[in-house]
Amino acid sequence: MPDEKVKNVFVIGLDEANLPTLRQVPGAESLCFHQLLTIDELQLGEVHMPALIEKAQGVLDAFDGSVDAIVGYWDFPVSTLVPILSERYGTRSTSLESVVKCEHKYWSRLEQRKVTDRHPRFGRVDLAAEPPRPPEDVGFPMWVKPALSYSSELAFGVRDEQEFRTAVAEIREGISRIGRPFEYLLEHIDLPPEMDGVGGQVCLVEEAMSGVQVAVEGYVHQGEVTVYGVLDSINYPDSASFLRHQYPSTLPPPVLAQLHDVTGRVMRRIGLDSATFSVEYFYDPRTREISLLEINPRHSQSHAELFQYVDGVPNHHCMVGLALGDDPRMPHREGPYAMAAKWYHRWFTDGVVRRVPGPEDIARIERETPGVRVDVVPEKGSRLSELPQQDSYSYELAHIFTGGADEKELREKYDHCVAALGFVFDEAPPE
Repeated sequence: MPDEKVKNVFVIGLDEANLPTLRQVPGAESLCFHQLLTIDELQLGEVHMPALIEKAQGVLDAFDGSVDAIVGYWDFPVSTLVPILSERYGTRSTSLESVVKCEHKYWSRLEQRKVTDRHPRFGRVDLAAEPPRPPEDVGFPMWVKPALSYSSELAFGVRDEQEFRTAVAEIREGISRIGRPFEYLLEHIDLPPEMDGVGGQVCLVEEAMSGVQVAVEGYVHQGEVTVYGVLDSINYPDSASFLRHQYPSTLPPPVLAQLHDVTGRVMRRIGLDSATFSVEYFYDPRTREISLLEINPRHSQSHAELFQYVDGVPNHHCMVGLALGDDPRMPHREGPYAMAAKWYHRWFTDGVVRRVPGPEDIARIERETPGVRVDVVPEKGSRLSELPQQDSYSYELAHIFTGGADEKELREKYDHCVAALGFVFDEAPPE
C-alpha cells in the first residue's frame, strides 16, 4: 500500500524533462508524481477522446491508493482531459467549458470581444467554398489557422489571395486530426447561440499583429486572478519562429499594467478557476498598444526553469498547489539569477540527422557552463520534416535554458552550447 501521508498527483503526459522541476516545487517531499498516459499516446496520430478517457480511467481505477490531484501542462488533448477526469474522480479543476472557451480560437475571440478591444479583426473561413475567400473586413497580411491547434501547427502567415488559398488547402488536408476529436468535446457543452453550427473543424483568420510578443502567466483561485510573471518572446530575424523566451519582461511599467488589466478582465469573462493560464500578446512600441494573440488554459512548461532561475520556484508550483486546493503564492526574485531564457536552436531546411549529442556530451556542456540545461529534440536518423509538434517554418534541434546576470550573459551561454552540441545532418530532399 502507498504511504497514506503522501499525496498522489497524476500528471497527464508526464515527461522526463519536467519531472526534475516538478520535484522542486514547495512541499514536493510529501508528493508522489505518477505518469498518466505518455506523450506518444496523447499527441501522435489522430486523437480519439473516448479511447484516451477509457485508458486513463483504467490506470486510475487500478491504482492502489488515493487520487489526490490530476494535472497537466500540455495543450489539447491534455488540457481537456484534466477537467473531464477531475470531475469523474472528485479532484479540483476548472470546468471543461472554460478550457474549451480558451482553446477554440474562434469562441475565444467572441468572448474576448465582450470585455476588450485589444485584439485583431478576425472572422471565419468557409473551408467548403471554392475558391475559399477571407472575410471582407479582415485585410492582408493575415494569419490563417484552425480554430484549434498547438505549437503553431497548420498556422500560416499570408500576404495575398494566392498564399491564402495555398494555406487553406493545407489546412483542409490536416484539420481533422485535431478538429474531429474536438467536436466530441463540443457535444458535451451547452454552447451559446453564436456558436451554433460552428463546430471544431473551422478555420479562423485574423489580421497580422506586429511588435514585441509577450506572455502573461498567472492563475485563478476562487475567482481571483493573479499574474505572477510576464515574459518577452523574441523571434529569429525576419521569421515567425521563436528564438527565445526571456524572463522577466523588459517592457515599461505602464505596458505591464495594461497587460495585467486586460488579462484580468478576459480571464474573469472566460470563467477559468482553480487553474493556471498563459495569455500571449503583441506590444507595438510605435503605437504603444497591446493586442491579444491567444489564451492558453495552462501555464507553460517551457518556462518552468526560467521561474526557478529567477524567482526560486518553478511555475509548476501553481498548477500543483491549485489542484490540491491551495493558493500558491509565487516567491519573487528569490532565485540565483537576475534573468533567464529558453532558447530554440532551430534549422530552417529539411534534412536527416546523422549525429546528435549523447547524454555524456550534454552532461559535459551543463557542467562546463553553470546555469544551463539542454534538451535535444531529434534522435539520430530522424528526418526533420517528420518530427511532431513543429511550426510551419522550422525544425527544433534543441531547447537550451540559460540563467545569467543580463542578456549578454544569456547569449554567451547559448552560443557556447550551440557550438558544443555538434549536430550533423544531411540536407537531403524529402523521400
